[in-house]
Amino acid sequence: MTDHAGALPSAATPPLTKPLNSPARVLLASLIGTTIEFFDFYVYATAAVLVFPKLFFPAGNDTAALLASFAVFSIAFFARPFGAVVFGHFGDRVGRKTTLVAALLTMGISTVVIGLLPTHAQIGLAAPLLLVLCRFGQGFGLGGEWGGAVLLATENAPEGKRNWYAMFPQLGAPLGLLLSSGTFWILLHVVSPESFLSWAWRVPFLASIVLIAIGLWVRLSITETPEFQKAIEKAERVAVPAMELLRKHKRSLLLGTLVGLMTFVFFYVCTAYLLSYNVGVAKMSLLDALKVQIAGAVAFGTTNILAGLLADKIGRRTLLIANCLMVIVFSFFLAPLLSGGVAGIYAFALIGLAIFGINYGLIGAALAAPFPTTVRYTGSSMTFNLASIFGASLAPYIATWLQANYGLAYIGYYVLAAAVITLIAIFASDKHEV
Repeated sequence: MTDHAGALPSAATPPLTKPLNSPARVLLASLIGTTIEFFDFYVYATAAVLVFPKLFFPAGNDTAALLASFAVFSIAFFARPFGAVVFGHFGDRVGRKTTLVAALLTMGISTVVIGLLPTHAQIGLAAPLLLVLCRFGQGFGLGGEWGGAVLLATENAPEGKRNWYAMFPQLGAPLGLLLSSGTFWILLHVVSPESFLSWAWRVPFLASIVLIAIGLWVRLSITETPEFQKAIEKAERVAVPAMELLRKHKRSLLLGTLVGLMTFVFFYVCTAYLLSYNVGVAKMSLLDALKVQIAGAVAFGTTNILAGLLADKIGRRTLLIANCLMVIVFSFFLAPLLSGGVAGIYAFALIGLAIFGINYGLIGAALAAPFPTTVRYTGSSMTFNLASIFGASLAPYIATWLQANYGLAYIGYYVLAAAVITLIAIFASDKHEV
């Protein structure tokens, strides 16, 4: 039963007296969780180009198989908002810590099961259907992971360091990309192409179980965030956070989704699409294509850290606006770089992901900022994951289709349109909202 404001009665939960988390423990817990989650996510993205078109879809048309693989890839993005609502509900009601553990398990189990699936040659159409189910589980888990990891960091941050703390869960993305690409690169070095397609592709998915165990150990060692503890003690929790969000924070939800749009379009053009382009169009070997991705991941991580340092000094909003302008300029160079041979492709990956790293280092704090503690888990997760539907779910598919039908320049226009929409949304937001 709730009072007139919709808050839970204070008698429902006694005040918490647990000690505060140490900065090192908080940052490690937020970083390692997102690293594992994004490792799992990118392992699938890499396999969607290298493995699944050959093993999980009918043979005969390589382009159709790749597009089908990217279509299954998109399933996770449609699942993410459902995960955001469910995990956000419990994150805003029960607590950040318990919910983050559940999200990690959901994502991890789905990833391990992919490594055990039979192929199309073994069970026919049931193979891609099972892949869809596991991909949905990956998206559902990641939908609950991201928002909680950002809040774990920001709600423990001291005054003046919120952007720096918010950068750490974001750093899990380049680390996850580096680990996943590196794992496939090592495998392709030590096994033959035949062995890779026969069994070795399963190793990264199955190895995820080790990372999950480490992540659980770290996550279970932390206590609840100070801001959420205060919300419990003051009986400020709401009964149904998603309903509260839709009643009182629709504007922030809409603008946050548009602010995050460019993040997803640009990233998946620079990673999943680029990998398929390098293998299918530029005719790079798998090893060389993965080397490009590894180099890009290093650039991504470097500027991700720099963004966290700069944002607390010059302002997050200013840096986000500057970053949108960088992407707009870059979009006109996309086609010349991709068609410029190996040197151009490396320049595309290094410059593109360096620019993206600035954005990604800031987006966590930006999307959490507009929402009060009582709905912050749900609100930040929903904006991030709705943006992923409109920005990322079909980005590799759209980029591949545009390239095949209109040419590389139109992929640049696609990125340009996303950057302009995000820039408009930033200007439409109040200064405290971004």
